[in-house]
Amino acid sequence: MKDHQARLIQLSYENKILTFGDFTLKSGRKSPYFFNSGFFCAGEVLGAVADSYAQTIIDAPDLDFDIIFGPAYKGIPLAAVTIVKLAEKDPAKYGKMEYAYNRKEKKDHGEGGNTVGGALKGKRVLILDDVMTAGTAIRESMAIINAEGGVLGGVVLILDRQERMVDYEHSMISQIKKDYGVPIYSIITLDNILQFAKGKLPEQDIEKIEDYIAKYKASPISV
Repeated sequence: MKDHQARLIQLSYENKILTFGDFTLKSGRKSPYFFNSGFFCAGEVLGAVADSYAQTIIDAPDLDFDIIFGPAYKGIPLAAVTIVKLAEKDPAKYGKMEYAYNRKEKKDHGEGGNTVGGALKGKRVLILDDVMTAGTAIRESMAIINAEGGVLGGVVLILDRQERMVDYEHSMISQIKKDYGVPIYSIITLDNILQFAKGKLPEQDIEKIEDYIAKYKASPISV
């Protein structure tokens, strides 16, 4: 793992964002770990998130975008802190770049509209989100971006669960890549979490994670 990945996982563990045990997911699967990005609220860990997002974006060879978009609600602070960190790392390229987010309800007074922040029209939009489970947030964001006259340039997530969908052998990330033809990157993966856990957890807990991966690991999507 790169330093920023290891630091993010460590802080997520310390702040109980990443927890290990027995959890039942919405899909009904029994998971040996849980990742709750709603707890990214302490300054130190949010700073690590921003740094990891920014570094992942900078390192990506094929991300081409003009503006960052954070889906309401969790994506709003993620987009805000990331654009600040990008401007710090590369002011010439990102210093004047803007971010935007959507309203849950359309505003019909004042400036009105469905989005807040920079205009999306005519721009390539990079979506930032935490995880992709059912792909709902991404598809809703796409509808907003299209309505505002923008085009999707890519997606960056915090976590790739690397697991297949309930009724398919491939992951939702693979499905979105196929549907929209854009690059999708993740800061950390379940493999990274397993690597971290091997230095922290008892052997029986490690085995639970390995069994989960063996049972639910996604296969490549058929094109």
